Amino acid sequence: MRARVLELVEGARASIEAHRSRIDDLNVYPVPDGDTGTNLTLTVRAVADALRKDGPDDRAGLAKEVSRAALMGARGNSGVILSQIVRGATDALVETDDLARVFRAASDAAYRAVKKPVEGTMLTVVRSLADAAEHGAELGAIVARGDDTVARTKEMLPVLREAGVVDAGGAGLMEIVRGIAGVLTGERLPEPPPETEQVGVEAIHQELSRYRYCTVFVVEGEELDVGELEDRLAELGDSLLVVGDRSALKVHVHTDDPGRALSLGVARGSIAGVEIADMHEQTREREARLLRPVPDAAATAAVAVSSGRGNHALFESLGATVVDGNATMNPATADLLAAIESAPARAVIVLPNNANVIMAAEQAAANSAKDVHVLPTRSLQAGLAALVAFDASRSADDNLAEMSDAVDAVATGAVTVASRDVQLNGVAVPSGAWLGLQDGEPVAGGDTFDEVARQVLERLLAEPRGVVTLLAGDGAPELDGVLAYLRGEHPELELDVHVGGQPHYQLLVAAE
Repeated sequence: MRARVLELVEGARASIEAHRSRIDDLNVYPVPDGDTGTNLTLTVRAVADALRKDGPDDRAGLAKEVSRAALMGARGNSGVILSQIVRGATDALVETDDLARVFRAASDAAYRAVKKPVEGTMLTVVRSLADAAEHGAELGAIVARGDDTVARTKEMLPVLREAGVVDAGGAGLMEIVRGIAGVLTGERLPEPPPETEQVGVEAIHQELSRYRYCTVFVVEGEELDVGELEDRLAELGDSLLVVGDRSALKVHVHTDDPGRALSLGVARGSIAGVEIADMHEQTREREARLLRPVPDAAATAAVAVSSGRGNHALFESLGATVVDGNATMNPATADLLAAIESAPARAVIVLPNNANVIMAAEQAAANSAKDVHVLPTRSLQAGLAALVAFDASRSADDNLAEMSDAVDAVATGAVTVASRDVQLNGVAVPSGAWLGLQDGEPVAGGDTFDEVARQVLERLLAEPRGVVTLLAGDGAPELDGVLAYLRGEHPELELDVHVGGQPHYQLLVAAE
């Protein structure tokens, strides 16, 4: 059962992540801080992260775990309300699979959480889902009813009508519901609108919020009094939400004095998960983002794992979104997924650039709503060769064909310091000596860098080559001797030299 619940949550996560930027741009209520899509995404991610760990596999246990994960991971006003929708739904699911009861419980819990409910928001949307379910609608019709309600929010709230947009929280909630419904029915999620599609200018220039700081934190203690804490916090600002139980409360408030809000929490228990965002700055950033000229849409984007500042710059100059592989070339799957979702196209090609990263890249691809392809490059040099053949205006299939050919055509080498004794053709290369590699395998050893580098280059140049690329690593010796050798012995070659800055390998070589 746990695996099935995770599958449903992953459907919700993939759907909201695919629409995150669009929903951020819609966000004008309650304040135009442009973070609703992000907050809903992070809240759903928190539930997914919890379910990936070991835990209960029964209804009651899963309901409690999912509800708590949503509460503790809730971000922003929309995330806190979503956590209460989740709480109501999971409480009902302990007892029944009846959609009408589940949606009504979710709606009631959300309305109870908000001291002054406002129609034309995600509250209205979740209530419309419950109404449709209670009238006997099937899941597809329930989703359609929610979409219709989202469209009508534009006329329910004056601020939305003036801005010419629908409610961001309601739109985000429907993407979450759509993702879950897609898993239940097996239907493929519809493609998000083009990423270059912008909201109207009326939605851009919005007044700054009355209060400056969005303040969120958790209070944990014993016999916590929700009403008493809520009354004290109400003196500090607005958009107040205090939800949870007598042992843990999630607080969300817009205020000019986040320190006083936190002090109220400290006086009642221990606080955690503190997040303070400057909404005035967020509003200015949203306006600048929406007024930025719209680029031509790319057909395909590239994501590349890299190591070393110079190499990062090289990959970026060739059009890739770069994931820092750090010293071990072992980035988290979550970092790869975030780069895929932020890449500027619906189709994405991922270049892992290390054999150890391929599986993580494939996992990230499987968890994305985008059309993601992993080209299993096993070195930085192969990744660079692939990107030289990359053209964002081409389809993913066309790019994969060209990039694969480029990878097949490149021979790679490296020079490093042996970390242990290595046997090479019956001769020991001792730890601390220079070690040369060809396509990852030891082929040369010696006491001087230039000697070993020349041996590696001669092996790479045994076949006719036109271009040799050299990437100097962190702590690399001067390359003057190596370059003089190449110019003297192979004057026909085009040499491309960069300070890559990669750790562990003082020299990386690509011959094409």
